[in-house]
Amino acid sequence: MIELASVIRDLRAELEAAVVAADGSALLFEVGPVELEVSVVVERSASAGAKARFWVVDAGTEGKTSSTGTQRVKLTLTPKLRDGGSPRVSGRSLPGEP
Repeated sequence: MIELASVIRDLRAELEAAVVAADGSALLFEVGPVELEVSVVVERSASAGAKARFWVVDAGTEGKTSSTGTQRVKLTLTPKLRDGGSPRVSGRSLPGEP
């Protein structure tokens, strides 16, 4: 299992790599909302002040963790650049796209 924060951090790194790869490209796409659906296990520690932690279940281990109570979580993330703009990546455009 991997922490949900790590999954989101890795997704951010992949999107940043796509933005860097688009630098100087003639054709760009604006990144829209990103939907991420994962199976998670919630772990809560018994110690005082402890927080709940969300662990993403690997597809190969999902059956093994069903006894611990997996939940499906769907997140919609909207990427933004620090300057307030939307990130752009290179690729082929679809009809109607700028």
